[in-house]
Amino acid sequence: MGEAIAFYTLAAFILGFAVLVVSTKDTVHSVLFLVLDFLFVAALYVLLSAPFLAVIQILVYAGGIVVLYLFVVMLVNLKRPPEAHQDPRRRSKLGFGLSVAVLLELVAVGLIGVNETGRPVTAAASVMPVSGNTEQVGWLLYTSYLIPFEIASMLLLVAMIGAIVLAKREL
Repeated sequence: MGEAIAFYTLAAFILGFAVLVVSTKDTVHSVLFLVLDFLFVAALYVLLSAPFLAVIQILVYAGGIVVLYLFVVMLVNLKRPPEAHQDPRRRSKLGFGLSVAVLLELVAVGLIGVNETGRPVTAAASVMPVSGNTEQVGWLLYTSYLIPFEIASMLLLVAMIGAIVLAKREL
């Protein structure tokens, strides 16, 4: 009964702060509500007996990503009107074609990890030679869920290359 009350209380706070993130007019306050939202999600992970995910949630999202958001919000002048200039050298068709190619590759890699019944290929849980929560996450990540992990890493690599290309200054 106590766990249910704690779960629904945390869920209410998470939903409340999420609504405040998208409804607040001040962008700095929106980012601060996002930090609180991430912290309550970490508390929910602790309640669900996943302390590794809670620590990762705090370090990566509440720590790193939100700091990046704050830098962007504070460095970008949001009151400036958008520019009407479009770059004539933009290669939209090439970018669209490359994104379709990456998507097809991800689908192909995802289908390789599926057996004939349509279920993902996984290792037996009884084979796991580790005992702790963090060790179990690492073991499953590099055995049963290796293909989704590699797909996520490829998506992050593509996003990083795209951000570098977009941020590159013309010389």
